[in-house]
Amino acid sequence: MRILLVGGGGREHALAWRISESPLVDVLLAAPGNPGIARHATCVGIGADAHDELVALARRERIDLTVVGPEVPLVAGLADRLSAAGLCVFGPTARAAAIEGSKAFAKALLARHGIPTARFATFDDPARARRYCRDLGTPLVVKADGLAAGKGAIVCRTLAEADDAIALCMERRVFGASGTTVVVEEFLVGEEISFFALSNGGDALAFGAAQDHKAVLDGDRGPNTGGMGAYSPVVAFDDALEKHVMETIVRPTFAALAREAGAYQGVLFVQLMLTAEGPKVVEFNCRFGDPECQALMLRAPGDLVPLLTAAARGEAWPAAPPWPRRASVCVTVASGGYPGAYATGAPIEGLTRAEAKPGVRVFHAGTKQVEGRLVTAGGRVLSVAAVAADLPGAIRAAYDAVGEIRFDGMHYRTDIGQRAVRAEAPPRRRGER
Repeated sequence: MRILLVGGGGREHALAWRISESPLVDVLLAAPGNPGIARHATCVGIGADAHDELVALARRERIDLTVVGPEVPLVAGLADRLSAAGLCVFGPTARAAAIEGSKAFAKALLARHGIPTARFATFDDPARARRYCRDLGTPLVVKADGLAAGKGAIVCRTLAEADDAIALCMERRVFGASGTTVVVEEFLVGEEISFFALSNGGDALAFGAAQDHKAVLDGDRGPNTGGMGAYSPVVAFDDALEKHVMETIVRPTFAALAREAGAYQGVLFVQLMLTAEGPKVVEFNCRFGDPECQALMLRAPGDLVPLLTAAARGEAWPAAPPWPRRASVCVTVASGGYPGAYATGAPIEGLTRAEAKPGVRVFHAGTKQVEGRLVTAGGRVLSVAAVAADLPGAIRAAYDAVGEIRFDGMHYRTDIGQRAVRAEAPPRRRGER
């Protein structure tokens, strides 16, 4: 097969690594790719937003399958453009990708089809939004309707914070057009899970769960980011709960999309809250999560390419081995100041030593080569991932590798996965230390 991977972040590096390992693949191109992806693919200097050029590239290179990594080109219709050109693509159409591109659309779809989610209302008028906040009560969540790089959901503990969040979105336009409409919803209490399922347009297949760490600082403090780390599996999300979520949320969502937006072919990221009333949808993404994808790719069994191909072509799922019990952890290494202003161009040291650690993979997210030297080029710079027999072992391996890496302003959370380890640990008996 000849495969084109669209994107250039840590998620796409993880996908490039797994795709390149398939014996089915003869050629792997990446557009635009990054220095890490270049180890596994031929990188082509075409951005993910250059749809005309990507379609021309896929035609010229006789691409059998295009895998679209990020959400922005999917929401903008890249899958539609590729399909119209007679090309096979893993990723939903623009109408179906609205499940992520518009939180108002997603919430309304859930409400129409009785799929469990938080109470909510949608507004394009800030005064009405503020009145609803007072009716709903705090805590609550204000969400920008459109894409906001993972930063458009603002948890508000007081009405003053809610008023500020509405002003941020609708009056100050911090998120641009994405914030002109907002969804105000109740704050759900419970364990938050990132669950993934593949769809071939007619049937769904579970593809693992992980838990993300959004806040920039230890202890879930500070502003939300695109993700500071993840681990998999999640003990609270067992086989019985997975089956329940597939039957009550995932399959009904795919069926609802098929009726209202057309068949969904790709991966659906379901952000769940395990509440006292049962699992509820927080929101959807139309692509693999980042950094969840990095953790999942270390655990996923077998060959990834037949699954991607079946989804894209609308074919039956191939036989796949069961998911192993081993655990994986991904730690995001970021630039100082992220998710706010940050410097770039800092030389990165120690990657060779980090990658030599057993069970470790270092995925590039925001890096570039300048005069033969690897330097920082983004807020999230690297995803340091490790796999081991259990979660404590994976955490130790990941942080051991992080300890080898150096660049000016380097920042990372030191507690990825630790809350899960504490929850799993048996209680101490009196006299134990």
